[in-house]
Amino acid sequence: MAFPLLFTFSQSSLQDYSDCPRRFQLRYIEQLQWPAVETEPVLENERREREGQLFHRMVQQHLIGLPAANLSRMVNTPDLSRWWANYQNATDLQGLKDLGGLHTELTLTAPVGAYRLLAKYDLIAIKPGERVFIFDWKTYHKRPRDEWMAARLQTRVYRAMLVQAGAYLYGGNPFPPEQIEMIYWYADYPSEPSRFPYNTVQYKRDWDALMGLINEISNHRHFPLTENEKKCVYCPYRSYCNRGGEAGTMDEMTETELTGTDINFEQIAEIEF
Repeated sequence: MAFPLLFTFSQSSLQDYSDCPRRFQLRYIEQLQWPAVETEPVLENERREREGQLFHRMVQQHLIGLPAANLSRMVNTPDLSRWWANYQNATDLQGLKDLGGLHTELTLTAPVGAYRLLAKYDLIAIKPGERVFIFDWKTYHKRPRDEWMAARLQTRVYRAMLVQAGAYLYGGNPFPPEQIEMIYWYADYPSEPSRFPYNTVQYKRDWDALMGLINEISNHRHFPLTENEKKCVYCPYRSYCNRGGEAGTMDEMTETELTGTDINFEQIAEIEF
């Protein structure tokens, strides 16, 4: 099967390929529907995904000016109540609105060879001439190690893309990598964010690696299964590959499978009062 001529890569698709080329093929090239449950118990997993989507929306609405008291009316579960309280009480988030430049749910794209790379940010917060912070809200039920998050393609894509495609946010000039810091803020661990500063050496390394990875994927004609079958336990395509019929449980999920949910804001309804 030839690789699609028009294809936009993202951190999610690149991570899928890195985890299992076959998963990338089934999800993005063949565009097959998910035939299997990802995580047991099903209702609990679906509930947590809905809560995570609503939490992202509430934070976004608060940052663009809606009063926290109005947004609090949307809190209707114990998890959401805890996350929202943690967000409002987080001392390291109190000064966000004073930075001068907040960009929520911002999408950046850039050409990479014949293709494009896309990154959609929860929040880019700019302190003009000094620092720029990439915030990503995570509702993981376990806090991953910083070393694991540093290696994730999201960390590499989001920082590199801000340098590559964020100049219009900075008066037409590219952000110096040394001004950039990415912060994963964990709703269940509000005092333990993961922070990743950046520099020019890292940027050049990341961009070269991303160009190489995209070139490798686009030239593939065969997408093999991962050799690490532990990853199949939480993969919705495992039945296509005869890698088991039952999903793993949330309690048994390890850091390796802790990928979270990609929030598609276009599919989340606006909050009404």
